[in-house]
Amino acid sequence: MNLSVSVMPTNSPPAQSKPLILDSLPDMPISERGCPPRTRQQIDLILLAIEALELGGSEAMLFTAKELELQDIIKNRVVLWRLRCTNPLRRSHTRRPLQVEEAKALVVIASHMARKMTALIRQLLLAYQQLSDKQVPLDHHFRLSEYLERFRAHFRSRMNPRRAKVAIYNSDEKLNELALSLLSQLLFCTGTSGMQRFWTSLFDGEVA
Repeated sequence: MNLSVSVMPTNSPPAQSKPLILDSLPDMPISERGCPPRTRQQIDLILLAIEALELGGSEAMLFTAKELELQDIIKNRVVLWRLRCTNPLRRSHTRRPLQVEEAKALVVIASHMARKMTALIRQLLLAYQQLSDKQVPLDHHFRLSEYLERFRAHFRSRMNPRRAKVAIYNSDEKLNELALSLLSQLLFCTGTSGMQRFWTSLFDGEVA
């Protein structure tokens, strides 16, 4: 007697597709260990600048992740914190790798938030230029002074002072220079193809 056996299909979940917005950034030929230290450092610092510009910056990053359908990569505050702690300059540095897809998600979020703050970023950079030309202290502009003060506080509370690359920022003046440099990078992100150019710049000299 012939017996027919019917095989029921398994209800395996479909493979999750990569968010399409990440395809706008080219893949980089990096090792299995993930993104280079300099790349991890620069991404975290640019996010630090965003936090100094906007109160509740971390929550805004999570909201932006959801808005851009990146919540499968950056699920919550803890995941965001762990990704940022791949920055080797952090007090809470972890040795977990930062994968390319994770780095792309952070860059997309940073660039998207920077575009929303374009007017403010331009205003602060213009104020800095005008104050410098007149040799007036930066604390004469309330909004610029507020940004710089927040950035200094964030940097000092989160970065490891025993690291040589942190120790060089041992004064308000040097931290202000870093904060203003990051402000210029944020403006760079807002321009035409700025996100792509910023992403590529993170790997300058890091890949063959």
